[in-house]
Order: sequence, then C-alpha cells, then structure tokens
Amino acid sequence: MGFMAIDFTAIDFETANRSPASPCAVGMVRVREGEIVESLSMLFKPPFPNDYFSASNIGVHGITPEMVLDAPSWEEALIELLLFAESDTLIAHNAGFDMGVLRASAQAINFDLPNYNYACSLRMSRKTYNLDSYRLNSVAYAIGHEEFNHHDALADSDACARIVMHMANRHEVETLDELMLKTSEKPKTVF
Repeated sequence: MGFMAIDFTAIDFETANRSPASPCAVGMVRVREGEIVESLSMLFKPPFPNDYFSASNIGVHGITPEMVLDAPSWEEALIELLLFAESDTLIAHNAGFDMGVLRASAQAINFDLPNYNYACSLRMSRKTYNLDSYRLNSVAYAIGHEEFNHHDALADSDACARIVMHMANRHEVETLDELMLKTSEKPKTVF
C-alpha cells in the first residue's frame, strides 16, 4: 500500500444518562496522512438539566459524579473539542449516536455549532468485513486491535481511528472520500 493521505478526527462520547444531552467524557484522535498524530481526552460536567448520572451508564463506562466534581463545564469542554477538531471530518463508530450527543448537548447550552461533516465507521465496516457483530470491540478485535479499554472515550476513539485506517488499506484507497465511496457511506452533516 502506498502513501495514505487520509485525514480525519475520530470522536467518541460517553453520556451520564440516557439523554443525548448528557455527555460527561469525550475522546478524540486526529489522523493526518494515515497516522495518529494527536489525541484529546476530557471528563467534564454534563449540561443542566441532564447533569445526573444513571447507574446503568456508570455501569458501562465507570464515570461517577464524583469524578467530574472539579472537571470543566460542558461549555468549556465543547470549546476545547471544537478547537481540536478544527474543520476535520468527524468519524465515530455508530456516528448517529455521537453526532446526536454533540447536537443535543450544544442545544442544551444554546451553543452555535459549526456544521461538521461526519461519517460512520460502523456503517463502513459493514461494507468492509464479514463479521457476526459490527460493534466497536468486535471490529477492533477482527483487525487485531485487542487490548483496549472499551467504553473509555479515548480508547474507543483510538480504536475507531485504527478501524478506519485498516479499512482504507483493505480497500486500497488513499483518502477518506475514496473510502466513503467504496463503502457506500454518504457524507453527512451535523445539521
């Protein structure tokens, strides 16, 4: 495989409860020319009124209310994550969920989001691999990325980035646009 010019930012949110407007953690991984170059990981307070933690969500990701007591507000975290994302295409595994979180939680604080382009690595992986399950951990294991802490936002966004690069290699494409074309993934926008 030749030089890969693939650029994107993988993103993963964890939420405090069932509301999409309750993010409490984000992990982001920037990919430039097919290489992971930088990452961002933050815990923060979910926006009011969805700032309570449900036992079932804590059971999934292990983040408790005590862990965000001294953490930044969602607004502070959002500004930081937007600076990190720049104007990249965002990719998430099951992107409908993560983009729903981004939208709903920005609305919760009346924040004007940029209209990011995004794509879904879950949908693309269905067109790339023949697996029993296309959940993040299943696809990650299938590509040989086994040692990661599933439901840790940074570990999940890192796994997502690695899956996208593996798919690009497998389809022998060099750009994100070519990968999306090969996997019938239409670019979407947050709004």
